[in-house]
Amino acid sequence: MDAPKRLNHWVAIITLTLLFANFYPGLLEAAEIALSQGQTVYVPVYSNVIAGPREVPIHLSNTLIIRNTDIHNEIQVLAANYYDTKGILLKKFYPQPVKLAPLETVYLYLSDRDQEGGVGANFIVRWRAAKEVNAPIIECVMVGSQGRAFVSPSRDIKEDTK
Repeated sequence: MDAPKRLNHWVAIITLTLLFANFYPGLLEAAEIALSQGQTVYVPVYSNVIAGPREVPIHLSNTLIIRNTDIHNEIQVLAANYYDTKGILLKKFYPQPVKLAPLETVYLYLSDRDQEGGVGANFIVRWRAAKEVNAPIIECVMVGSQGRAFVSPSRDIKEDTK
């Protein structure tokens, strides 16, 4: 195979790998499943996105979803705090811990009329368990007025970074 064909071959493989990784995020992760007794996670939220040459904001509704993925153990959601683009706390959703039974799911809904958060809004979610469990799936689903939807996954963070 000559050099241009080899290059096209590798470009195709890399493109397909990135495409599959986008739709199947676990594809490139290690096979070992890490257990946890708790985490703090950051979840990006978009009250709106800017579109078009006139930079028109498109308002989005947001649903924060917390799924206990453990088959045998409950977890506790300690906090789900909502912050705006400037990092200012707007709302604390769980003043008391919320227990999630095995495989139970809870959600928080923000209407598309709620624009207080802005394009850089986020949730900080804290959870814990009595023993090491499968970590929950925590994500935000955003939906626009024309039915367009996308998902924003969470990312583990460390709070004590002083």
